[in-house]
Amino acid sequence: MSGLSPAGLRWDDWAPCLGAGDHAEVFLEDGRSLSLGFEDGRLSDASETSDAGAGLRLLLRGPGGRVETRFGSLSGFDAAAARALAGRLSAGLPARKAPPAPRLDARRTVPRVPPAEVSLERKAALLARLDAAVRAEFPLASQVQLSYSERDRTVAVLDSAGTFSLSARSAVLFAVSVTARKGAVLQTGSDVVGGLRGWEALAGGAPLAACRRAARLAVAKLTAPLAKPGEFPVVLAASAGGTFVHEAIGHSLEADHVQEGTSPAFAGKIGRRVAAESLTIIDDPTLPFARGSYPFDDEGCPAQPVSLVERGVLRGYLHDRVSALRGGGAVNGHGRRQSYRSRPIPRMSNIYIAPGPDDPAAILGGLKKGLLVTRMGGGEVNTATGEFIFGVDEGFWVEDGRPKHMVRDANILGVGPEVLRSIDRVGWDIGWGLGTCGKQGQGVPVSDGQPTLRIPKLLVGGRS
Repeated sequence: MSGLSPAGLRWDDWAPCLGAGDHAEVFLEDGRSLSLGFEDGRLSDASETSDAGAGLRLLLRGPGGRVETRFGSLSGFDAAAARALAGRLSAGLPARKAPPAPRLDARRTVPRVPPAEVSLERKAALLARLDAAVRAEFPLASQVQLSYSERDRTVAVLDSAGTFSLSARSAVLFAVSVTARKGAVLQTGSDVVGGLRGWEALAGGAPLAACRRAARLAVAKLTAPLAKPGEFPVVLAASAGGTFVHEAIGHSLEADHVQEGTSPAFAGKIGRRVAAESLTIIDDPTLPFARGSYPFDDEGCPAQPVSLVERGVLRGYLHDRVSALRGGGAVNGHGRRQSYRSRPIPRMSNIYIAPGPDDPAAILGGLKKGLLVTRMGGGEVNTATGEFIFGVDEGFWVEDGRPKHMVRDANILGVGPEVLRSIDRVGWDIGWGLGTCGKQGQGVPVSDGQPTLRIPKLLVGGRS
C-alpha cells in the first residue's frame, strides 16, 4: 500500500496485528505539511514534509483499574513489518482471534481549493504583499513576522472491537506578529486566521484584515499608559477568545489529569457544583470547519460533543480509551495524538463557554471601574492548584461603563475554580480563538470560545 485510501486499505492486511491483549489497535497516517515564514522583508523559511506510518497499541487490563500500554510505531505501510512489530508487542500474551472484517467508514472534508493545488510562488507572493502593505500603512512598524502553514492528513484506525474508520481533512493557518517602535518603547500585536478549510480560508481579504488588526494594536499600545496593579472587576469580552476556558478549566477536565491527581479541584466532583449556575461548558469536535474538529478521534471513536459543565454542575471529563478503562467511564471521542509515532491521550478539541442571557453592552455598561479585556495573550495554569496567569494583549481601563483609555503590560491572575464560581454575568455573544495546544510533548490543533463574561474581582498585574 503506497498511500492511504479506501481503495488501498484492506482489513485483511492489518487484522493479524489485532490478535492479542484486551484491546488492540492499528493507527495509520499519511500526511503532508508546508510551512512558510516571512520576516525582515523576505521569505525566511520554507519547508515541506511528507510522512506516513503506523502506530500499534495493545491495552492490558490489570487489577485495581490498572491498564498496561504496549506501543510501537514504524514508518511506511509495510503490513509484514507491522505484523512483526505486533508479535514483539504481544510477546508472552495468549493469542485470540481477530474480529471479522467490518465495513469501512470513510469521512472526508473536501476543501473548495486544496492547498496543495496553489503554487508555492503564489503563497510566497501573498506574504510579500502583506508585508509591504503593513510597512506602507504603519510607518512605526519596525518588524513584521508572517507565517503560513497547511496540512493534509489522512488517518485510519482498525481495532479489535471492529472499528474500521478513515478520515481525511485539510487545514490552513495564517499568523501575523507586528512590533511597533517609538523611541525606546516596543509593543507587539498579533492575529491569526484559518481553520479546517483549504486555501479559500485566506480569500476575501482575511489575511490583510488580520495584519491591520495586529499593526493597529501594536501602534496603539505605544502611547497607552501602563496598567495599574490591583484587585478590580474584570470584563472578558467575547473578542478575547477562549484562552480563559481552555487554560483555567479545560486541561483540568482531561481525565488523565484527574486520575493522576494533578487536577484535585475537579476529582470526584461529578454531579456537584463547580462553577456559577450561569455557566455551561462544552467541548465539541463536530463543529463545522473549526480548527479542532474531526469526524473520528485518533482511536477511531466517533466525535461527539461533551457537556463538561451544565449550569454550573460538573457532568463529565474528556476521555480516551485508557482513562475510560481506568475510571470505569465511557470513551467520548477525545483520544488525540500528534502523529502515528505518539500514543493517544485525552485532549480538548473545540472547547467553549456557551452563550448566556445577558446583553454584552449592559455587562460593560454596568462596570463602574475596572478592566475590559478585548484580546487575551498567552497564559499558563497549574492544574494541581488551579492558579493561572494570562497576559492581556489588548485591554482598556473602564470608568462608569465606558472605556477611558487603553492600558499596556497588564496580566490577570487567579485560581480557576474560584473564578468560575464567581462569574456573575454571561453574555449572549461568543468569540473564538484558534491555535495549537501542547501536552506531553504533543501538539494538536484546537479552538476555544467564550461569550462576554464579568468577574466581580480579579487580581490585575501591571507596573505603576
